[in-house]
Amino acid sequence: MTDRLLRLSGLEPFVLTSDIPFVNVGERTNVTGSARFRKLITNREYDTALEVARDQVENGAQIIDINMDEGLIDSKAVMVEFLNLLAAEPDIARVPVMIDSSKWEVIEAGLQCVQGKPIVNSISLKEGEAQFREHAELCLAYGAAVVVMAFDEEGQADTAKRKTEICARAYQILTEEVGFPPEDIIFDPNIFAVATGIEEHNNYGVDFIEATRWIRANLPHAHVSGGVSNLSFSFRGNEPVREAMHAVFLYHAIQAGMDMGIVNAGQLAVYDQIDPELREACEDVVLNRRDDATERLLDLAERFRGDGKREEKLRDLAWRDWPVEKRIEHALVNGITEFIDLDTEEARQAAERPLEVIEGPLMAGMNVVGDLFGAGKMFLPQVVKSARVMKQAVALLLPYMEEEKRLSGGDGRESAGKILMATVKGDVHDIGKNIVGVVLACNNYEIIDLGVMVPPQKILEVARAEKVDVIGLSGLITPSLDEMVHMASELERDGFDIPLLIGGATTSKVHTAVKVSPGYKRGQTVHVNDASRAVGVVSNLLSPARKEDYAAKVRAEYAEVAERHARGEAAKVRLSLADARDNALKLDWNAYVPATPDVNGVKVIEDWDLAEIAEYIDWTPFFRTWELKGIYPKILQDEKQGEAARALFAEAQEMLARIVAEKWFTPRAVIGFWPANSVGDDIRLYADASRTGTLATFHTLRQQTAKRAPRPNLALSDFVAPEGRAADWLGGFVVTAGPQEAEIAKRFEQANDDYSAILVKALADRIAEAMAEMLHAKVRREHWGTSPDETFSPQELIPEPYAGIRPAPGYPAQPDHTEKETLFALLDAEKHTGVKLTESMAMWPGSSVSGLYIGHPDSYYFGVGKVERDQVAEYARRKGIDMAEAERWLAPILNYVPSQKSALAAE
Repeated sequence: MTDRLLRLSGLEPFVLTSDIPFVNVGERTNVTGSARFRKLITNREYDTALEVARDQVENGAQIIDINMDEGLIDSKAVMVEFLNLLAAEPDIARVPVMIDSSKWEVIEAGLQCVQGKPIVNSISLKEGEAQFREHAELCLAYGAAVVVMAFDEEGQADTAKRKTEICARAYQILTEEVGFPPEDIIFDPNIFAVATGIEEHNNYGVDFIEATRWIRANLPHAHVSGGVSNLSFSFRGNEPVREAMHAVFLYHAIQAGMDMGIVNAGQLAVYDQIDPELREACEDVVLNRRDDATERLLDLAERFRGDGKREEKLRDLAWRDWPVEKRIEHALVNGITEFIDLDTEEARQAAERPLEVIEGPLMAGMNVVGDLFGAGKMFLPQVVKSARVMKQAVALLLPYMEEEKRLSGGDGRESAGKILMATVKGDVHDIGKNIVGVVLACNNYEIIDLGVMVPPQKILEVARAEKVDVIGLSGLITPSLDEMVHMASELERDGFDIPLLIGGATTSKVHTAVKVSPGYKRGQTVHVNDASRAVGVVSNLLSPARKEDYAAKVRAEYAEVAERHARGEAAKVRLSLADARDNALKLDWNAYVPATPDVNGVKVIEDWDLAEIAEYIDWTPFFRTWELKGIYPKILQDEKQGEAARALFAEAQEMLARIVAEKWFTPRAVIGFWPANSVGDDIRLYADASRTGTLATFHTLRQQTAKRAPRPNLALSDFVAPEGRAADWLGGFVVTAGPQEAEIAKRFEQANDDYSAILVKALADRIAEAMAEMLHAKVRREHWGTSPDETFSPQELIPEPYAGIRPAPGYPAQPDHTEKETLFALLDAEKHTGVKLTESMAMWPGSSVSGLYIGHPDSYYFGVGKVERDQVAEYARRKGIDMAEAERWLAPILNYVPSQKSALAAE
């Protein structure tokens, strides 16, 4: 039987045998890891870029990692071009290639042109098992080995337990389901930075080593690799210390079974030749052997700067004779707390106002810290220490500032702060968040934007590591409301007390006051209605002179809002589900003859004309995105906003023209029609025209608020003919402008053009909505024929004068987002359009729209509103889920508080 050995090849074969203890994967041909290589590729200096690859091979790299993920270049085209050039260089092409990209299209393009047997870096369970299998099967078909990241639907694994669980799951899928050779599987259990000054990071080295040992013992024939340079990020700029850390880490990781690693092959120290004191300090850090390991290495690191020669840094107190401003700067830069109270008090007594100490020597010192850190002359732990000194000084000054305000009634000029912003887990929408970030950045606030679909643990981790002053959460879909409630409770549980901002289309002051704020008592929660208010809110929350009064005012206001909301809800008369059904809408089905669609099943629509779509754009929501409130085109002549609106519209038209001419987006759509009837509050779909076999069921919810006659208590099923009355139909659709918006926006952001990044996302959203409108018109006239003689122009469609509706799961007429799962399954939407559902049922790409088609001419949009426990229980039974799961998805519309038992079950 042939040995299970990893076999790769460039021009020459490479077999990983037991005689090779470790494989060096050269890291310098990676635009994300080498500034020099990135510049060469961006400037198309390929001859010199090939020399970088040649140097790696000559310095001992047995494989070279090639990554072209740069926002301002066409990564796919450049990857192909560089690989083709490399193939013509025998001294480089003799070694195998690792095709490295976060974009599958780039990886596949590389696989199609690389010679020999390469490695794909990487695939993972991040987007779920279906995509993981698909990518693995393609790698198998191309004959490539794979790097599998310890990354699943919940995020990157940071503990040994998470690393091993994910790797075991991936191994089982690859070997048992895909048939992947185990010797061609290379796990990357994630090497993270240690010695950051953050306690939670101290065990990262140990976690990787333990996971490596477990993988090699329990996942036969699999290999372990990792990006070694990540380990020493905190000491960037001090190469002797970084090399020592890498050598120490590799010494222990290789003993545990790590047999590959992405390293700079020309800059690896020899373990036995490392200065003994430095080696011991590095081992203390890597193996997490002492509580003070980071501080000890930090102190020692100063002696090994430059060429690595020991430069003794004698501690003396000569600086204590300097002027107080320079002493404070020295203390901040060096993280010395010993004398900061004394010096701050001296500075306070010399100043007219205590605020002047913050705005003067303290801020001046922190600016020096920022400059040094930006230049790579200070490390992250030192910055954390500097922040500690700053906080200690401010704490001493705060009582004096509060007393000054009490006596004088005055307040001081606000200083900037650090703000973390994120779209919550499961949600992909970020235009509003990005606008708020830009506005705050323009007012000298530092923004840490974690992007979209950010899990709570990531927000907590970054907030703690970066010592942020404020956290801002954004979301568009209704499940995001519950995520915000959960995030508030997590902040409370973890002992945070920093302000929490809530924003996004579905959020409100009422929801914030009733649901979010009560769960976060240590910190102040504030709903931010729009970007124009953000600066005022943040400056009030961070102003030492105003924050307590402002927080008290907000708390009082929210208490009143919550009380008013409770009174209003109590005053509403709620019906039982049975009584609500008795008051259902009663249409005359005897007079209704449903039209029969020309599509029975699914139809994919790919032939889209961007210029035609543009004619259907409703521009009023576009201006609202930019917080210009008014109706298009009247807004262009508005006395106050007109000039700004005209300038924005002109620039939008210019970009839209480029989108159309250069085909920036690839719109796709799928529609479907199925025989259907209502059965109570359900809409039943049949497998064929005989209506004998159930294909699927859409579950609708009914209004339970008492109505004055003759207003009915509606459910969407009321607009579909009851079973046995008429041969009705139901339609469904998914449209998307395409996934390109994210990449295009990223390129603009990397070019420091946030305005264009937001503009392209706003236009992509408008294009998707225009597609939905345009397609619905075609459905009414052609595919279903409910209104074959309709002649409305694109702009006449905006007020919806037509017959029929297209309600979307997750919106007021059917608030349950999980109904999208049924719709997507019926349409095979991901296959046909590329649109995916996140765990919170948001659609990715964000510029996508989905919904149902209901054809009855008397159908109209409505909101379900609050629902009672009896309906939720009955709804859960109809869907075949437990009560806790139903309450989880219907949380925003529940008219009762779920029991603790249900909450625990949902958890």
